[in-house]
Formats: sequence, structure tokens, C-alpha cells
Amino acid sequence: MSKKIKSLKELEELRKEGLKSLYPDKPRIMIGMATCGLASGANEVFEALNTKVRENRIDIKIVPTGCLGYCQIEPLVDVFKPGWPRIIYQKMNGEKVIKLLESLTRESIWKDSILARLDRDELLIFGKTKKYDIQGELSGVIDDIPLLQEIPFYCKQFRIASRNCGFIDPTNVIEYVARGGYYSLFKVLSQYEPDQVIEEVIKSGLRGRGGGGFPTGKKWLYCRQAKGNVKYVICNADEGDPGAYMDRSILEGDPHSILEGMIIGAYAIGAREGYIYVRNEYPLAVKHISIAIKQAEEYGLLGEDILGSGFSFSIRVNRGGGAFVCGESTALMASLEGRVGEPRAKHIHTVESGLWEKPTNLNNVETWANVPVIIARGADWYSKIGTEGSKGTKIFSLVGKINNTGLAEVPMGITLREIIFDIGGGIPGGKKFKAVQTGGPSGGCIPENFLDLPVDFDALTKVGSMMGSGGMIVMDEDTCMVDVAKYFLTFLKDESCGKCTSCREGIKQMLEILNRITQGEGKEEDIELLEELSEVVKSTSLCALGGTAPNPVLTTIRYFRDEYEAHIKDKKCPARVCRDLITYTIDQEKCTGCTRCARECPQEAIVGERRKPHRILQEKCVKCGICYETCKFDAIEVE
Repeated sequence: MSKKIKSLKELEELRKEGLKSLYPDKPRIMIGMATCGLASGANEVFEALNTKVRENRIDIKIVPTGCLGYCQIEPLVDVFKPGWPRIIYQKMNGEKVIKLLESLTRESIWKDSILARLDRDELLIFGKTKKYDIQGELSGVIDDIPLLQEIPFYCKQFRIASRNCGFIDPTNVIEYVARGGYYSLFKVLSQYEPDQVIEEVIKSGLRGRGGGGFPTGKKWLYCRQAKGNVKYVICNADEGDPGAYMDRSILEGDPHSILEGMIIGAYAIGAREGYIYVRNEYPLAVKHISIAIKQAEEYGLLGEDILGSGFSFSIRVNRGGGAFVCGESTALMASLEGRVGEPRAKHIHTVESGLWEKPTNLNNVETWANVPVIIARGADWYSKIGTEGSKGTKIFSLVGKINNTGLAEVPMGITLREIIFDIGGGIPGGKKFKAVQTGGPSGGCIPENFLDLPVDFDALTKVGSMMGSGGMIVMDEDTCMVDVAKYFLTFLKDESCGKCTSCREGIKQMLEILNRITQGEGKEEDIELLEELSEVVKSTSLCALGGTAPNPVLTTIRYFRDEYEAHIKDKKCPARVCRDLITYTIDQEKCTGCTRCARECPQEAIVGERRKPHRILQEKCVKCGICYETCKFDAIEVE
């Protein structure tokens, strides 16, 4: 049983212990083992390294860590050695990590697969940096290794919510404390009245990062003022947007930051019980947050008489079934109560009557992770980051047709161009950027002429999109915008709870129209009908799912109306995506008869003799496009 912390002195002692763990007197190798790293082979790296160290009895500390954000180049391996800078390696495997280990035991720096080096660590809570004591003779050896902050993917980032991800062992509370963890909680419980905490959060300008963007401090204030002795605090970790995984990354890489934020919020509101609602598809996140809760309880940071203050607060983890609609507050609370996850009308807000009809405050993972930093550095410091109406930073997930996929935490107000081209590295294959969809499946598609738009809550809303939870899906010139609208409406139709007629039937009817258009059966009046249906669904749906579901349709019509007209009037898909509107043929002059397309065709629809022009049997062709992708002589034509 760990000793329960009761004083600042004891917290300092725990921090010293954590610093020894973070910066030991022997080499320490961290392996990025978040979900993205594991999917790329991090477990192989971890096992290979452990086996070699064990067999050769090498005195090295090996620890798992979270995601550094640059998912494109996982698995990442981070090496700390006294007297050296920290060196981060990319795209590692079992063979490479053994070579790295052998070089390390020879006291030499292995130069292959290096991403960058770090000569200091940012201790954000304290507003300080820890510089590494680098041996003088290494200066010439490491000069050609770029600093992490010089790498394009990182140079414009400012990590607040994700400050510890990739820097600590997420299953070790003392390493969280070493980087300033639970100091904000101690400060609040020993120096602040609840109203002072709320005032600080209001002054910071923090808005909810889950999609709604409601001022966090005001929500806390309304919940505190609500009548009743029993109140609840909830963390919404039901991240359902396709391509979005910011919350998962923080849960996996820095779970204690969420706990600390929730405890501070509970103290301010007057709650004694809290819940973390996380989707069952996040097993590693569930594992890490459960470990964090147990550790926090053992050290007296959670549970009864927290830090000897007399304040008590408990947290339970509840796993959801993966329903997208349960990201909505009232549907989430219904699910927590064991009922069907359906929204209800908010004639009375959840801060007054939420979970079990008690005042309830709900914020998402990223919002809670910001709270300890605001308390530590102050509202004035935090409010200077971002724009007038959107303070602080936001984590975005960059996916789709982009070179650097991953998570990027940037100050509010940065432009789409900076995110997509400077951080994201632009579009693969020299293709032209076409659009980016922000805000998840019910967000809007933003075209090229808005690339210099500053990204914040209000600016995105003005162009028909929204911040959402932070997903960014990038599209290139080969993307059909009608097909994109159809894809997202298909998702939303399946995820609608069906309670509202307008949402249930309206989305279904809109999807049927889009299906007709992509099949070459569209009518000229369909565009106006889609716009009319969109307005009805938006204005009459009960929750935000229906209220924002038309956004993909409205923005694609608004900015890419010519593509709709081409599908309807000319029966053509300009992007050559919609199968019913395209035909694959072989240019007889360009075809060399190499037979590659015939070998790859799953339908055996391509015939011809070797070294003679081939042809496609149209009655067999399913228009999968494999022949187009595999032909090296540009002989496949799409009409």
C-alpha cells in the first residue's frame, strides 16, 4: 500500500522519486505503445528489446509510453542516456532496435532511423525547462541531428492537453507527479474557494473541446448554483467521429491529467462522484485510466479526504457500446443509467437535471486535461493563447489524403494552410488539395479558397463547418464531393437513434436522393430539394446529431455545386469515383500486352494475348479501378 499524500512536502518527495524514474542514472528507452504504435509493430520492438536486455543482463530501463502525435512514422523509440541528448528514432522494428541497443552499449550514437533530438524537456506546469547535461565531446556528433522543435510536424505545435503524452510512462503516477502532476490539485484544495476556481476557469476563456464549444467555467458555475446536495461530474470519452482519436490518445498516454482536471472541477462544483464514459472499442484507454484511478486512490489523490483536505471524490469508469449518438450529453447520461442511449429535449439543462435527475457537469477528455495547466499557470497566461473568442490550443487529427497523418496540438487561430501543408506536409503524390472536412461526420467540407481561414470555433461556423472534436479529413483532386456527402450521410443514418422523425426520415430521404444522383438518375430539382430537406432536419431535430447532419450536404452544394450539376445534367462524375457514371477502357495504342491488369482483375474481365493489346469485357467489369491503379503505361482510360 502506497503512502497517502497529506502535505506539499510529501508531494515534493513523490516528485523527487518520479524525477529519478524519468531521468535515471542509466539508459532509459521508451517505446511508443499507444494504439497507433501497437498497430505499427511497437509490441515487436518492445519484446525484441526486452529479450535482448534480459539475455545479456544489460542495465537499461525499458518503459512503454504514449503517442507523440506523429503516427505516420510509428513505432517511435525514445532514448535517454545521462550525458546525452534525448534521441527519438522513427519507423523502428525488432532488428533495428537490437542495432540501437548494441550501439548504446558501445557508448556510440546509432545514426540510422533518427527523427530528432531533444536538449531539454518542457515542464509546462512549472513554466520551466529541464536542460540535459550533454557531454562536450558529443557536440560535433549530434550537430547533424535536428531538434524536435525544428521538425516541420512539430515546429508550430504547442502541447498543453497532450503535454505528457510520449514523455512519461502512463501507468506510473510518480512520473506524472514529476512533471507537475497534482500540484494544481493541491493548490486548489489548499488555497482556493470553489468560486475562485470557477472564476479562474471563466477568465481563462476555456471552451468545451467536445464540439459544442460552450464556455467551461460558465457551465461549472451553473452546475454549482443548481439546487441539490448531490451533483455529478462526467468525462465524455465516447469519441465517435471517424478519423478522430485525440481523446483516446490522452487517455492512453496521460490518464492522470484527466483525473486531476475532474477532481478540480468536482471541488469547484460541489460534486462527490464522477464517471468516465469511454467507448468499449478503446481497451488500452480503459486499462490505463483504470490503473490511474487505482494509483490515485492509493496515494490519497482520489477518494476519501483527498490530500488531507477533507474533500472526497470518487470516479468510476463506464464503457459504452459505441453508439455515436451517446456523445450527446443526455443520450450519454441515459446510457449511464442503463437505459437506451437516446437524447431528450433540454427544456431543463443537464447542469440542473442530468444524471438521475441531479445537477450534472459534463466535459470531454481534452477539456479536463487543460484544467490543471490553467490553475498552475493562471487564467491570464492561458487567455493570451489563441484568438479573441477561442482561447488556448486544440488537438486536431490529420487523416485522409495527407503526407503526415497524426495528432497536432496547435494554438487557436492557426490557419488551415499551416495545419495541412506545414504540419501535415501537404498532399501525397503531388496531387492538388480539394477540400478538408472539419468537425466529424456532421461537419462541413471547406474548399481551397478558405485555406487561409484562421481555425477557431467562430470562423469555422461562419463557413458552414464546425470545430467538433477536432477531426480533419483532407481530400485531394480525386475526391468526389457528392460521394463524400453520401458517405457521411450513410454513417449518420446508421447512427441516428431514430427518436426524431425529422432526423430519422429526413437523413434517409436525403441519402436516397444522393444515391440517385451518384447512380446517374438525379433530377435538376434534387439540389433544391436537398437544401430544403437540410433546413428542415437542422431546425426540427432534437439533438446536435440531426441539427448538424446536413452540414456535409449543404457545404458540398455551396462550394461544389458544379459537381452536383455534372452528375445530374451530364451524367458524369468529374472525379471519376461514382461507379455508375464511369467506364474503364484500354487504349489500344498504349497497351503493351504486359498482362498485369488481367492478372490483377478480380472479375477476370480483361482479356487478350500476351504482348498484344487487351480489352475490358464491360459486362463483367465491376469498376473497382484496380486495372487503372496497376497499369504502368497509362493505357487504362476512365470515361
